[in-house]
Formats: sequence, structure tokens, C-alpha cells
Amino acid sequence: MAANATPAVPEAIHRRRWAILVVLLFSLLVVVLDNSILNVAMKTIAQPKPTGLGAKQSQLEWAINSYTLVFAGLLFTAGLLGDRIGRKKVLLFGMLVFGAGSALSATAGSAGELIAYRGVMGFGGAFIMPATLAIIMNVFEREEQPKAIGIWAGVVGLAIAIGPITGGLLLQHFWWGSVFLVNVPIVIAGLIAMFLLVPDSKDPRPGKVDPVGVILSMAGLVLLIYGIIKGGQLGDFTDPEVWLTSLGGLLILVAFVLYERRVEHPALDISYFTKRQFSASVTAIGLIFFALMGVTFFVVFYTQSVRGYSALQSGLLLLPLAAAQMVFAPRARLLVDKFGARAVCAVGMAFTGFAFIGFLLMDADTPIWVLEVLFFVMGTAMAHVMPPATVMIMSSLPREKAGSGSAVNNVFRQVGGALGVAVLGSLMSTVYRHGIDSHLGGLPPAQRHSAGESVEATLGAADHMGAKGAGLVQPAHDAFIHAMHVTAVASGLVALFGALVVLVFLPPKPPAVPAAAGGGGTEELAKAGAER
Repeated sequence: MAANATPAVPEAIHRRRWAILVVLLFSLLVVVLDNSILNVAMKTIAQPKPTGLGAKQSQLEWAINSYTLVFAGLLFTAGLLGDRIGRKKVLLFGMLVFGAGSALSATAGSAGELIAYRGVMGFGGAFIMPATLAIIMNVFEREEQPKAIGIWAGVVGLAIAIGPITGGLLLQHFWWGSVFLVNVPIVIAGLIAMFLLVPDSKDPRPGKVDPVGVILSMAGLVLLIYGIIKGGQLGDFTDPEVWLTSLGGLLILVAFVLYERRVEHPALDISYFTKRQFSASVTAIGLIFFALMGVTFFVVFYTQSVRGYSALQSGLLLLPLAAAQMVFAPRARLLVDKFGARAVCAVGMAFTGFAFIGFLLMDADTPIWVLEVLFFVMGTAMAHVMPPATVMIMSSLPREKAGSGSAVNNVFRQVGGALGVAVLGSLMSTVYRHGIDSHLGGLPPAQRHSAGESVEATLGAADHMGAKGAGLVQPAHDAFIHAMHVTAVASGLVALFGALVVLVFLPPKPPAVPAAAGGGGTEELAKAGAER
């Protein structure tokens, strides 16, 4: 074997590689499924007890961000632990913790408890995602990795649709906690299958854990996103609590980067970013998820609060998005082979941006097929961004660093999403409050602020006013649609900026395969194959 060649996958592992992929998709499915279910359940959780938890708009954002902050903060360490002690071990551990967090979330008695238990789920998820992608990179040969990653990305699209549909069915027949409890049987089935089929692999020369880096990254993200969410809640980004926490978060994140450049065993290897294909790809993924979360955050309120669809119907409306992902993500490699990753990703990002801006067409009485077309275009476009970008990220690193490389990929995905919810959610809240404030004069002063937080809060206040509240419904819908249009344009511009980043920085062709020091974990794979 040539010195610069990647060691072959052992034959025993190679023969069952597709079965292993199917099993790994269980863990991907349960993580993505949960977050897409939560988007549909937000409206129900916002309602007063016993129907929901009476969660405020900011608490709904924290129910998403508590998961993401813990997830993103621990991803570095989780990826390193997988490379160090074995990816199968950390995968099984993550599934156990995620299942326990799901059960706890289902029994939460308040919005605060739900936020805390979502953090437990994020702790488990941090150990699942890097291990999943790292194992895929270690059981597939290089020529089959784009197809495997395309299927991996396509399942994300499937879960995007299955989540809302499953959530809608559960919310029609059971209490809101069932949307979390449904994870438990999936986790149990996945654990059994992973234990029996998935081989272990690790880096033969791993680095040490970097607790200081983890603490700095978590502290910086928490402060930054807290400040942004608070700014949207108050409708005032000049408030000292808002800008001081945001600035503090940014300074801590700068300190994190400086520290990681100097420490011997960093949680995040900054040298990865010297490779154009790596840095441009993770930036593209971060930007598209930033933009996507702004759209997904308002879609559920548009379809349910403004258009009057049920949770199940809202989930069914996402089917074109999921179908496009499932059909095109596994096939994106064919266009990459013909036109190159740069062209495919750039066009995909551009069409994603156009689809977001297309929400300007959506008003209170726009034919719903227009929304379906937008979802299909959105799914098709994203299916040609995420798989090629992920392949570029993972193929730019040797196999023994697959865990930490996957962690960086996922942290940009999750942090981009978290910032999207925070920034675009705050933008939407601010624009909505500005549009509805002048119509809230009939409410008691103590209720005006909370009633202006969201369209759901305004409609809830109108319900309590009885016949007098009927005059609030139309202004609430009008203010929401205007805020949705502003947020959609902002999301579209972010995606278009991502297309520009890809055009300027992403190489047109995949990088050369790097040497795999020490076998990239294939020795452990060979042992696992021999045992079977």
C-alpha cells in the first residue's frame, strides 16, 4: 500500500457496511426527530396548563437553545472522547443519556424544568452525532462515502417531515409530553442494534481532553445567545443586560480561539481552518442552518396561528421539503462529479435564499400550494448543499480524526441554528411588537408587554377579553405576516451571502485524500470484524 493511501476497510466490516449505516441512522433519526417535533409542539407548550406549560416566547426559544448550547459546548470533547476511547462506546452512552433526558422532558411540570431536561438531551446528543458520522467514515471506502453521507443527509430531511407529522398525531391523541416520550422506544431499538452490529474504532494516537476549552466555548455561547434572546424579548438591544452579556460572550469566544491556538491538545484544532475546503464548508453549513432556523421558527406559527391548520396538518405541509431531501440528497454526488462541489453548493445556497425570500408571497389568504412549492424548492436546494459540504469537511481529514472533524461539522450546524433562532427570532419578535403595540391599548398595563411578545400571546389575550378581543385578531395577523416577511428576507440574504462565500473560498474539486496516520482506527475495525 502506498504511503499516502488510506488503509482499506476490513472485509468483514465492508460486507455489512450498509446494515451498519441503517443502524446508525436510528441515532440520527431520534435526534433530528426530536427537534422537528418540538417545532410543532411549541404552540401547544405555550398554552396554559393543563393543555401546555404556559411557556412564554423567550422560554420557547430557550427550550431549543438549552439543548443546542449544551450540545455545541460538549461536541468538541465528545468528538475527542470518541477518537480516544472508541466511537461505539460514546455512541451507546449518548443514546442512553438522550433516552433518559427524553423521558424526563415528557414529565416536566414547568417550562423551567423542560428547559433543564432539554439540556440533558443535548448532553446525550453531543455524544451521538460526532460518533455517527465518524463511524460512517471508518466503515465506508472513500469512493462510497459521498453516497453514504448523502443518505445520512437525506434522513435529516425525512426526520424533518416525520417529526411534525408524528408530533401532530401525538398531540391530537395524547398530552404534549408524548412528543418526547416517543423517543424512548426508538432509543431502545437503536441501542440493541448498535450493540450487535456497529464496530468500534478509535484514533491510535489520541490527544487529551481540553476542559478549559469546553468551559470557555460554553460560557461564550451562553452569554452571547442569552443577550440576543433578551434583546428580542425586551425589544431593546441597547439595554445594558443585552449588550453587556452579548459583548462578554464575544470576548470569551475570542479568548477560546486564542487559547485553542496555544494549547497542546486543543478541543478545537484551529489548524483545520487553514484548509479552504474545510473552513468554507463549515461556514456554508453554519450559514444555511442560521437561515433555516429563522424560517422554521415562524412557519409553525404561520400555518397554525394565522392559517388555522392543526399540528398534524402543519406537519403534513412539510412533506414536499422532506421528499425533496430524500430524493436529491443521496444523488447530489452525481452533480458534484459533473460540475464540482463549488458550483453545486453555490447554486444550492442561492436557491435556498430565493426560496426563503419567496415567503414574501405568503399572506393570510395565499393559496397553500404556493407554500408547498416553496418547501419543495427549499428541500431540493438544501439537498445540494449539505451532503457535498459534509463530504468536503470529512474527506479533508484523515480517518483517525473523524470524530473531532465530525464534531466541528456538527457544532457549526448547531451553533448556526441556535444563533438563527436567537437573532432571527429576536428580529421577528421586535418587528411584531412594533406592529402590534399600538393595538394593545385596551389591555391592562401589566398585560400589554407579555401580550406583545408573539402572535400566540396576543391571540391568547384576545381570547381572555371575550367579545372585546375580537378586534385584536386581524391586527395580530397583519403584524405577524409583516414580521414574517422581514425575517424571511433576512434569512434569504444570509443564504445568498453563504452562496458568495462558497463561490469565493470553496475549491471546485474535492481535496486529495490525506494520509491516515497509524491506520486511522482500522486496526480496531479489523479486530471487531474478526470477532464477528
